[in-house]
Amino acid sequence: MTADRGDLYADLGLTSRATQEQIRRAYRTLVRHNHPDTRRRDEPAQSEVSDTTLQNVISAYSVLGDPTRRALYDHRITSTRAATPIRIRTAPRFQQASPDRPPILAGPVRWHSSR
Repeated sequence: MTADRGDLYADLGLTSRATQEQIRRAYRTLVRHNHPDTRRRDEPAQSEVSDTTLQNVISAYSVLGDPTRRALYDHRITSTRAATPIRIRTAPRFQQASPDRPPILAGPVRWHSSR
């Protein structure tokens, strides 16, 4: 997955405080610069670097361009940097319902008139 590869903000040349507009603008600029149709063809070594850069930019934008996926990525990055364990509360385990006892017990319902 792209998150395992490194810092997605660095792939776009931005910081984590970048706005969605700055992310979009950096993505378009880098794609235009590294796309095979717009770069020089006489440098084969440079084209391999540009291909890798282009793949990194596209995968970074696929995460950072979507606000929901970006929030999840930011949360994952900050939680791994903090290295603070997260305590997760789980619901208590219920015993299996026996054949003579229903799985759900409900008490009486009292209706109050609204006067």
